[in-house]
Amino acid sequence: MTTSRPRLLVVAGPTATGKSDLALGLATALDGEVINADAMQLYRGMDIGTAKLPVTERAGVPHHLLDVLDVTETASVAAYQRRARAIVETLLAAGRTPILVGGSGLYVSSVIDDLEFPGTDPAIRGRLETELATAGSSVLHERLAALDPAAASSILPSNGRRVVRALEVIELTGRPFSASMPVPGPARYGAVLVGLDRDPAALDERVNRRVDHMFAAGLVDEVRALDAVGLREGRTAARALGYQQVLAALDAGGGREALSRAAEDTARATRRFVRRQRSWFRRDRRTHWVDAGRSDPLPEVLALLR
Repeated sequence: MTTSRPRLLVVAGPTATGKSDLALGLATALDGEVINADAMQLYRGMDIGTAKLPVTERAGVPHHLLDVLDVTETASVAAYQRRARAIVETLLAAGRTPILVGGSGLYVSSVIDDLEFPGTDPAIRGRLETELATAGSSVLHERLAALDPAAASSILPSNGRRVVRALEVIELTGRPFSASMPVPGPARYGAVLVGLDRDPAALDERVNRRVDHMFAAGLVDEVRALDAVGLREGRTAARALGYQQVLAALDAGGGREALSRAAEDTARATRRFVRRQRSWFRRDRRTHWVDAGRSDPLPEVLALLR
């Protein structure tokens, strides 16, 4: 690839590796625009807890698919796929470089892979969600393991929403849920995939510092404000890391000890999430990996593109 011929660039990898800064540098160097692929950055008002890049720090680079949902709305990968692909195609037609950046693996895959989204049935979904609430996600996960071992191996037993979706698709279509899961092939749009990572111990420390900064920067007040406009009603927003922990602390009285525990729980959950992200993205052999802890990754990625 040469910088004179725009193609889709993907900047993916675990949380806190520096993806936003790299994407901004690439957009500046390649006459590009950034497309968000972080599920929680879709939400208006969820700024501090998602480490959303402030408008004042975007260097005039257009950023797409940020702040497009209210916290009461449910994020949909199918809807995201339609919107993100339309933006990619518009930018390519205009001769600009689209840069897809984020750590939500399924959202990234929905843009570059032939990923289909079976329909939904409110009756089936409602019945399974009732069972989830009464029996728990582990029981449903055992059922999924019997029906579709491949799907069960890729979905955590604790991810009740995803387990319900898998069982719904199986019942609705009569096919394994894994049949609709992404299988990497030639990337759509001739995309170049760049993975950003750091030494695990160093990344854990960056996560700890990021969480400390979020709480110092006003995460608790942000959660209070969003709670007042329906955060708890949201099926996806209320589960975001940091937000669910602060809500639990507020329910416990919002004292110093409860909030300190919320910060510790957020850091711990984020470190676990980083490991799941790394596992997801490392499976994709199309990705060119860059160690962001070794040096500024921008020159290395630009050299790769040339």
